[in-house]
This record gives sequence, structure tokens and C-alpha cells, in this order.
Amino acid sequence: MKVADVKLWEETVIIPTYEVEEPNINPLFFERRIYQGSSGKVYPLPVTEGVKSSKRDQAYQAIFLENEYVKIMFLPELGGRIQRAYDKTNNYDFVYYNEVIKPALVGLAGPWISGGIEFNWPQHHRPTTFMPVNYTLKTFEDGRKTLFMGEVDQMYGTKGMAAFTLYPDRAYLEIKGQLYNRTEIPQTFLWWANPAVAVNDHTYSVFPPDVHAVFDHGKRDVSAFPIATGTYYKYDYSAGVDISKYKNIKVPTSYMAAASNYDFIGHYDEAKQAGLLHVADHHLSPGKKQWTWGSGEFGQAWDRQLTDKNGPYIELMTGVFTDNQPDFSWLAPFEEKAFTQYFMPYKAVGRVKNANKNVALNIEPSEQGLALTLYASIRIEQGSITLYQNQQQLYQLTIDLAPAESLSTILPIETVAKVDDTVEIVLTNQTGQVLLSYRGQPEAVPPLPEAAEPLPEPSSLKSTEELFLAATHIEQYHHATLEAEHYYVEGLRRDTQDIRLNNGYGLYLYRQGKFKQSEQHFRRAIARQTWRSPNPLSGEVYFNLGLSLFRQDRDAESYAAFYKASWNDDYKSKALYYLACLAYRKQDLAEAEGFIEQALYLNKHHMKARGLQLRLLRSRQTELVVKLQAGVDIDPLDLTVWYEWGKLDSDKYAIWLTHMQADPIKFRVLARDYMEYGCFDEAMTILTTCPVADPLNLYYQAYLFLLLGQKQKADQLIEKAEACKPSYCFPNTLIDLRVLEAVIAKSAAPRAHYYLANLYYDKKRHQEAIRLWERCAEQLPDFPTVFRNLSFSYYNVRADETGALAAIEKAVALDRNDARLLLELDSLKKRLGHSVQSRLNQLDQQRELVATRDDLLIEYLSLQNIAGYHQAVYAAIEKHQFHPWEGGEGKVTTQFVYCLTMLAIDQIATDPAQAIACLKLALTRPENLGEGKLPSHFDNRTHYYLANAYQQLGDDHQAMAHYRLATYGSTDPEPVIYYNDQSAENILYIGLAHQALGEVDRAQACFHKLITFGTEQLAKDVTYDYFAVSLPANVLYHDDLTKLHQCYCHYVRALGFYGLQDYQQANENNQRALAINPADQSACYLQKLLTKQFSI
Repeated sequence: MKVADVKLWEETVIIPTYEVEEPNINPLFFERRIYQGSSGKVYPLPVTEGVKSSKRDQAYQAIFLENEYVKIMFLPELGGRIQRAYDKTNNYDFVYYNEVIKPALVGLAGPWISGGIEFNWPQHHRPTTFMPVNYTLKTFEDGRKTLFMGEVDQMYGTKGMAAFTLYPDRAYLEIKGQLYNRTEIPQTFLWWANPAVAVNDHTYSVFPPDVHAVFDHGKRDVSAFPIATGTYYKYDYSAGVDISKYKNIKVPTSYMAAASNYDFIGHYDEAKQAGLLHVADHHLSPGKKQWTWGSGEFGQAWDRQLTDKNGPYIELMTGVFTDNQPDFSWLAPFEEKAFTQYFMPYKAVGRVKNANKNVALNIEPSEQGLALTLYASIRIEQGSITLYQNQQQLYQLTIDLAPAESLSTILPIETVAKVDDTVEIVLTNQTGQVLLSYRGQPEAVPPLPEAAEPLPEPSSLKSTEELFLAATHIEQYHHATLEAEHYYVEGLRRDTQDIRLNNGYGLYLYRQGKFKQSEQHFRRAIARQTWRSPNPLSGEVYFNLGLSLFRQDRDAESYAAFYKASWNDDYKSKALYYLACLAYRKQDLAEAEGFIEQALYLNKHHMKARGLQLRLLRSRQTELVVKLQAGVDIDPLDLTVWYEWGKLDSDKYAIWLTHMQADPIKFRVLARDYMEYGCFDEAMTILTTCPVADPLNLYYQAYLFLLLGQKQKADQLIEKAEACKPSYCFPNTLIDLRVLEAVIAKSAAPRAHYYLANLYYDKKRHQEAIRLWERCAEQLPDFPTVFRNLSFSYYNVRADETGALAAIEKAVALDRNDARLLLELDSLKKRLGHSVQSRLNQLDQQRELVATRDDLLIEYLSLQNIAGYHQAVYAAIEKHQFHPWEGGEGKVTTQFVYCLTMLAIDQIATDPAQAIACLKLALTRPENLGEGKLPSHFDNRTHYYLANAYQQLGDDHQAMAHYRLATYGSTDPEPVIYYNDQSAENILYIGLAHQALGEVDRAQACFHKLITFGTEQLAKDVTYDYFAVSLPANVLYHDDLTKLHQCYCHYVRALGFYGLQDYQQANENNQRALAINPADQSACYLQKLLTKQFSI
């Protein structure tokens, strides 16, 4: 093929798109939200909390890569995803092609779409999966063409970029990833490329043949693979079920390969004889995962949420530097990690036994011999296949391969009955080079690995080493509910001078912006480290000490610390960079240049150092251009390189402006680099170039004038910043902190106090945040958000319930059009035990506003159901389209079933036929609910009352049938936290159904189990589930786990006593539950049953 055969172009495409609501203007500090097994922290990103049911045609700027074999479409506007990957040789979409953009509430910040390939970094899912990224195109002399896409992560400051390349004569897409830590401190990351593939009854996942076990998230559970034989995701596979097949998995399920020595994972459709393969070096890319919503009703409902007509899919994720979720790796300061992945279609091979980027192979016994199938993504002429057994050659065949078709043949070897580890097949090219080989697997299957155990409490760990490792693990994995600080503090209580603990805790404090406190711990670590030798093995602690001093503007001391850190190779380049910055600040340009050259000699991909070097070379244009080109060759999306080149060339300046995307955040990212260098004038120029008025950028400019001693100019800029709208201004970096601290030290600036308080609260400096919010509230008594923030902080931090309620009530009074404020007011009243009727009265006043948020509407419907307005609830549900958050399912269906059940109960005696109609409707899940039933949901209460109604009609046959259906399901009580947990109420109705069937012993066992569970659990302490994968949060007020647990335990005991017809004990226990939570819907329902019994 000719070079021109690879095409790369931009094109406007029109895609039907479902709209989303505007992001919420309130900062969201989700401190205990659990998302994908780690923290669901989202600040400083704004969160979009609603998606719409209407769609319109929308234009997107798509990028296309195409050669003779494949055509790939990319959407930089939506997180840099691949939207379509198409095999031209057989007209097959080898990744799931979703023909609409239909967001659902799955992402960290809200909207997420299915289909294509999503690139999840630095966590899963990608925080910016629904936001634009930078991109550029490049053509190479050898005919390959490349699309580069990347961004600087707003949450942690790291840079992620990938180069997507097609070659003229190869049927695969090459992806070269570059992950760079632009910050001065260690950062964590994971990278999961997330291809979706279309599934049906004929599809299966293709994991390597040495994968015999798969883990759940966090390695909390394990299953045999591909034949599962136990319980996994609360589903019974004891009969032996092939979970590689989509059709066999009925419930939402993740599994990740426990280990593999192979470089591939894939998917195959037997009906279409085609599939997808991912190939990457397993030493760097051990992650091999499948996720599915499940092939049952529950999964089908999610399919409808995400597409109009393209049907179900699974995600076949591929992890680099990670093998599980969550499983984060470290990026050292200014470190780059690079890797290569390949995605390609393949044909006819089926269950691949081995594959690389060029060839996929399957070999299986057949009646005629060994069935061999090969597919090649490149042309192979006069290749040779050789079969060996016990190292003896049995057969050889010459073959040609090409991407347009596969090769299938029978090796007529009757003596080989199975492909075990004595059998090897080797493919070589004309010169004898091995292109691919496969040796069969040993017959013995290794035992299942052990599932992970939760981390013990700090006091339970035996050594300071364990405490350090525990604290590090919590930080590394962004654990949602454990605090690393507790482990650091316990360790330092045992040994105040411990090097690792002082360094680790010092970094912990540094991340919070507590530079002076962090300095103290670094100095303690150095004192112990230099106890006998003044020259430690590592320069890390001296480097960290230098950072803490640098942030305090103690330049001479930081210079000395960085110089000492440079004695050791591990931190030499990092320290030299800061020495160069300090030299530049002194205007010793020769010294600065010398330090930078040394730093880049050790780490040529240190892009921050390259930026300073470019600034130093401005007067030497010839040399500068060489360095500019070198910078673009390393990172063609680097903002500093294009900015410096733009100083020489107007065309390059235009490129720089394009990459800046008129985004104030990008202007701050670049300005911060120049501020770190000491180039304050350049930082000012960059900030003033931003075309968008942004309060934080104005504060930055004021800060720079303060450094120059020009307070009058600073005051003018502060005044402008204070006049800006505060929406979406969410500062979070350590430089943001220094800027705002300097501003409020020189000015009353109430909004600056508010912004800094947001930053403090995000850094868990809660009390300082409250004080600043209070100062802001004094000066801006009409600013609703500051009172709202004071409310949740009073409640969570100070346990001030009165102050919390007064603050949120004032916020709502100031802005009666913000549904989130109303939601938060109601949620606080719920936690404070306000009556159902008082809460209903509040929400009744703003019914139209209530209906704008699903979560608020569902809470309102719950209150209406408790109050007995069941017909109104049904009418409201019937006309509303619901969009659940992933992991938060079950809420609206609970209200749907409840209102219909209560309507039926009221009619069983007088109109049993109508009661039956209501109850049969309660067994369904109308599509507008947005949810489907799980196989483990047995509708025990509904079937029990159906039996009652049929008895009333005199149809004993149907009555007995429904009583029997009501006995299905587990009779083991459990805490109810997640959507797939078993409700204790079900066990009551299982028992009542057994009782109605005359199976008294079974009935009694159910009731006693409830009492025993409630009694035993009541005596236990309760904590968050260490391995929780998803616990969506929609409000910021913390739950009192102990109170909720006690409420549930009293309620469960009450259920048991009710079943035993000990109504007095049932009432006493249920009243205890209602005293804790008057709006506990289950307890309210039981109280109605009890009231009915007492009235008989």
C-alpha cells in the first residue's frame, strides 16, 4: 500500500443527543461517597445531576483515522473517546457503536455514555469523560498518521495523553500512552481503556487460557473461571455456569483476571464469526476485566437508559499499571510513565489461545485431528506453522495470511488427543523469526486465591511499619471512609521520630497546605535519618523539606535543602529543577540554566523543566527553536512549549490559543508554571490574555501585584474579582491557596474568604473553612451558598444541629429556585427527626421545584406514601421519566410498589378483583421508572397479598400458588445498604406465606431468625463496608451510622415479633425504630399493620 492510504481528517458529524441539565452551581464536598470502590470525591469539578428525556441533533467535531482495513472515529469533545471502530473487510463494528449520545448518571461528575472506547484516567471512570480534551494531528514520513489527545487533570494536576496511530498496512490501532506528573508531590493513577462490545446469546469474553480465577472489585470476592461454581454477586452458580457468556450472567457483575502471563483479552460473536482483541505487554498491562449490567430485566432497563436501539453491551476493560479497581500506582514528582496498547478486529478464531498485535491463534482437538485457526493483522507470506509434542516435530505447514480473512485448517495428527503442556505450535515467517507460539496449559488447575481482608483499626496493627503501610495504602487507593491521618498519628504516638511516618505525615500535611507543620515532620525525619550518617541513602526527605520551605518563601533555606537532596540520584533531577527556579528568582540566569541542563540530562521528559529552559533561551533564537521542536516531539499538547513558540511565530501563537480553549483553568495552569519559575511578569501576561472573566484569575493578578508591592492595582483587581459571579469557581490547588490567603490578608474581600473556605474544606481543614464562611456571611448576608455551606459544616463538623438548620433555612429563603437547597433542607430535617407531615408541608409549597430533581421527587413521594396519599403517588410516578444514578437503584420502584400495594390492601375486602389488578401491576416495572427487577427480587409481599385477594374471590388454587411464590428467596436477614440487599420485610412475608400454607415450623423459623438477627446486631458496632464499590451520595450531611443501625435492628426485631403475633413486643420495638427515624417507611408500614391489629 502507498503512504496516502492512511487518512486522517476532521469532520463535523451530526449525532442525535439527549441533553443534560446545567451543572449545579453549588460546590459538592462528597467526603463519604463511594464510587467504583474508592472515594467519590468530586470537588473541584461541577456536578451535573440531571439528564433529560428529550434529544436533538447535535454537531460534534469528530476526528477520523482510516486505512484499507479499519476506520476509527474519535470525539475529543466527549473525553477523547473512540466513538466507532469499524472493520471494513467484513462490515463489522468491532467495538459497540452507539448511534446516539444518551447520557446516564454513571460518571463521577454525572453524565456518562456507553459505547466505543473510553479511556479512564487518573481514576475510574474518567472524571472528564463528558468534557472536552485537547488534540492535534500529525503525519509521519513512513505513512503512519497519529491523533494526539490529552489534558491536565483538574483534581490532582497530572497530565494524561495518548497517541492514536494507524499504519498503512496493518489492521490494528496503536495507542501510546504518556502519563506525566506535573506536580511536586507523588500522585496516584490508574489507566483502564474501556471498550464496549455488542453482546447477544452468541457472544462470550475471551480471557487467556491461564485465567482460572477472577476477582471482584478490591479483590473482595473470588470466583472460578470460566465455569463459576459458587455464589458471586449474590447469584447462585453452584450448578457450574460459564460466566464468559453474556447470556448466563443475569445480574450486574464485574470480574477481573486474578493473574495471567498472556498479553491479550478479547470478545467474540459466534454468529458473526468476528470479535475484538486487545493486546499489550502483560508486565505493564495486567488488567483484564469484564463488566455487564446483566442479561436480565435489570440490565435491559439500563440498556434503555443508554441507547435507543443498539441493544446490550459489555465493557471489556484493559488496565495498565493496574490489575483491579481500585488499584492505583504511583507517579513520582515529574515522572512520566509510558505504555503501548493495541486494539484490533479479528475473524473466525473464536476462543483465542494466544495473540499478539500481528497474529491470533486458536487450536482445539477435533475428530479429524487438531483444528487450527489463525488471523493476522498484517500480511504474512510463506509463513510456517510447526507442531511439536514433547519437543518433537509432528507437522509443518506453509501458509499465507492477510487481514481480510482468516485461515482455518485441520492438522491431521491423530496421536494428539488434547492440547496440554506437552504440545506447542509455532508460527514463523520466511526468515524463521517466531511470530507467535502457543504451548498448551497443564491439566492441573491452581487453587483459587484468597479474597482480600479489610484493613484493621490503627490500634490493632502491631508495628509502626504496618501503620505506615496502612496509611500509605489509604492515600494511594483514595479510600472513601478511612482516614490515613489516624494511622500516621497512631504510628507517631509509638515512635515520634520514625522516618517513614514523619515523611508520610509531612506530605499528608503538605497536601493540605499546612507547610509549616509539614516542615516540622520533615525535620524530625531528617534528624533520625542523619542520626549516624549525614548522607542518607535517599534524597526524598530533604526534597520534601525544600518544598515546605519553598512554599513559605524561605528561599535560602529551601535552596540548601534542595541542594542536599540533589546529592542522591533518586531526587536529583527534581531538586535541580527547583534550584533552577530559585536561581532564576535571584536573576542568576547562568546558574539557573546550568541546573536545568543537569535536570533534563537526567529526565529529558521533565516538561516543567523544559518550560523554564525555553524561557531562559529566548535571547538565543536558533537554539530555542531546536528545543521547542524537541518539546513538541515529546508532548505535542504541552501548553508552555506552544506559548513560547508563539512568542516567535504568530501561527504558533494561534495554535497555542486553540489549545487554551478559552478555558480560565488552562490559563491558570500555565500561569502557575511561570509563577513557580519566578517569571511573574509572564504569568501576568498569560492571565490577562484569558478572554473569559474569571474571579480566581483576577485574584491571581492581584496576588502578583501584591508581590510587586503595588497594592493599589491589587485592590482594583480584587474589587473586580469580588464582583464576578461565584458560580463554578472552585479553587483547589496549593497555589490557589497561597493566592487567596495573600488576598484575604490584605483585603476584607468576602468572596475570597468564601473561595478559600471551599478550598480549606476540600483539604479537610474544616474549622478554618467554617471561620472563613462565617466572615463571608457577615459581609454578604444575601449570599445563599455560604449559608448552605455553613449548614452542612455545622452539622458534620461541630454537631450543631440548631445552627445547621437555621443556616440551610436561610439559604433556601434567599434562593427559592435552587432545588438542591430544598433537597438539602429536607434531608437535614429527616436526619433531625422532623415529622413526616411537617416535611410534606414544606415540599408541598414548591411542588414544581420538587419535580425538577428525581431524588427530591422520590423523597416527596415517600413522604406522601407514608402519609397515605397513595393514589397521588401513583399518578405522579406514572407521568414522570426517572433517571437513576448507578448504584442508587431501587428508590422509585420502592415507591411504585408501595403505593400499589397499599391501594390493593385497602380494596382486598371490598373489591378483590381491583386489588389483584393493582398487585399485578406492582409486579411490573414500567419503562418510565428507568429500572428493572433483579432475579433475586421475589416480590414476597405482593404475592402474599395476591394470595389474600384470590382467597377473598374464592379462588383457592390461585391463592395457594401465590402463597407458594411468596415463600421464595433467602430467609437469612442482612443489613440493607445496597440496591441488591435482601429486605428483612421479605422474610416476614416468607414466614406468613409458610404459615398460610400450614408450614408452621418454617414460618416460625423465619420469625425467630429476624428476632435473633436484630438482637445480635443491636449489640454490635457498625462501620462503613471496607470494600464498598458504590454508595451514591446526593447530600452532604453525614449519616449517623449507629442510629441508622439501631433503627434497623429494632425494626427487624419488630418484624419477627409481628410474625409470632406478639404484637405488644412488635409495637415496642417498632416504636423504638420510629423514635430514631419517624420517616422510616418500612417501620411506618409495619406500624399501620400493628395499628390494625390493635383495633381488631
